[in-house]
Amino acid sequence: MRIGDAAAAAGTTPRALRFYEQRGLLPPPARTASGQRAYGPETVTRVRVIRTLLALGLTVEDLASRAHRLDLLAEDPPRSCASTGDFGPDTFAPVIEQRLAVLDAEIARLTRLRESLARHAGTVVLP
Repeated sequence: MRIGDAAAAAGTTPRALRFYEQRGLLPPPARTASGQRAYGPETVTRVRVIRTLLALGLTVEDLASRAHRLDLLAEDPPRSCASTGDFGPDTFAPVIEQRLAVLDAEIARLTRLRESLARHAGTVVLP
């Protein structure tokens, strides 16, 4: 299928597919005789996995570091991304742990900011 059809089937845009390809999240697609990208259903499934992981808060950089493991999540049923059940450096576990730490730090920062603003709520005078 052509890029527009693949993008529509995955719930995204052709621009996003090209971006994912540039960032290494998608392998280079086959090309037609006229040079157009040609995608199969496995690409649509992989893009859906990518979009789900991005919606969960992982970044493109997070996914790029484990792009070689994305196909495991695209299988039906999805397989674990862990290598034989471990949680080593090649799995998503360290990436998820790091993203959770970043989120926890941001939540703590926002909580402190909220508490500070609440303390000063009665004393703020606007010009």
